[in-house]
Formats: sequence, structure tokens, C-alpha cells
Amino acid sequence: MSEAPALELEGIEKVYNRGKPNAVEVLRGASAGIAVGEVVGLVAPSGAGKSTLLHIAGLLDTADVGRVALAGQDMTGASDRTRTAARRGLVGFVYQFHHLLPEFTAAENIVLPQLAHGVARDAADERAAMLLDRVGLSARAAHRPAELSGGEQQRVAFCRALANAPRLLLADEPTGNLDPETSDRVFDVLMSLVRETGMAALIATHNPELAARLDRVLRLEQGVLV
Repeated sequence: MSEAPALELEGIEKVYNRGKPNAVEVLRGASAGIAVGEVVGLVAPSGAGKSTLLHIAGLLDTADVGRVALAGQDMTGASDRTRTAARRGLVGFVYQFHHLLPEFTAAENIVLPQLAHGVARDAADERAAMLLDRVGLSARAAHRPAELSGGEQQRVAFCRALANAPRLLLADEPTGNLDPETSDRVFDVLMSLVRETGMAALIATHNPELAARLDRVLRLEQGVLV
């Protein structure tokens, strides 16, 4: 039996302010599937609905119409408790801005989501150390975000997204806040981590050169994925 896709989106529709004069139809039946181990780019003009699609795929938002499945588990109509558990265990998120917790160290930012997922502290510390070593930041483990460069902060954010060994990584312009040289270097780290773990990834980017390095690219056009 073949392995279930990491992500299935089927007929996703989303309208903001439905029924009002200022209603905005963002998604109009978007459908796509991402296989385990596949790294897919998502490109679209600014404001076309990339972030909305990623939020729906990652169960941070709900579609008005359509089906979302993660690792073969249909999440359509799932309870808040089920959706929360799936977000913690199946999905990792990376954003354009790192959103690290400023009062905690780099290592602690990676440990905390593991503790929330029920991982023992010793095991969480060990995984955080391993991930930081993998991205070349072992020496910065005890530093807080304000003491790290932009590229270092984003690498810590990657580690945090991978803390619970998700099946799917969703990244929204993950290097968009970095200069071109740092962006390319950080993207290399991200791709290396994704390839080594064998997870699936959906990466939104405006950078055509970065998108060209992925397995394939989905374009969001007038609310439909092509």
C-alpha cells in the first residue's frame, strides 16, 4: 500500500467578509497534493492568498468549503483539540519573521514546543542541541534572539519548526527578510534539513531562483492552484 500524501487540499474556498459589500474571495477551489519527501514551491503575487492557503493547510485557519488532510488524516470538521494535536505533531511552521520568544535562549525556543508536545526535558534538550549543531549554531545555544544576527535567528526558527519531527513543513517567505547572500545561505540550510529528514515541505517564495531549486512549483492564480 502506498504511503498517504503528507498534505491533501481539495476544493479549498475562502471568502473574507462573506455577504458584505467588501467581501473578498481569496481561494476559489484550490486543490493540490504533496507527497512524502517532496519539496514544493508556492508562488503568487503579494495579496493573492499564499498566507491564507498556508494557514488553512496548517490548520491555523479553516476553509469555507473544501477538504484538508494531513498524513492521510482528514481534518475537515475536526475538533479544536484534534486540530491542535495535529498542528503540534504533524506540522512545522516557518515565517518571514522568526517570531522567536525574546526572553528565552535559542535552545529554549526549540525545547519549549517539545515540552508542549509531551517530550521529556532531557530528550528535548538533546534534540535542541542536535538541531543547533546541524545548523552550525551550537556556540549560540545560550544566546537570546536579540544577541543573534538575522540569519542566525531564522536558522533557530527552522530548528524550532523541526523540533517535533513534523511530517510537513510550511514556510511563508522564510528568507524574505534577509539580504540576498544571507538568504541563499539560510535557504541552503533549510533545504539540507528538509532533505535529510525526508519530510514534505510547501515553501512560499517570491524568489524565482530559490523556487527553481525545488521539486516543482505551484502558482496561485485567481484563487486556484496551477
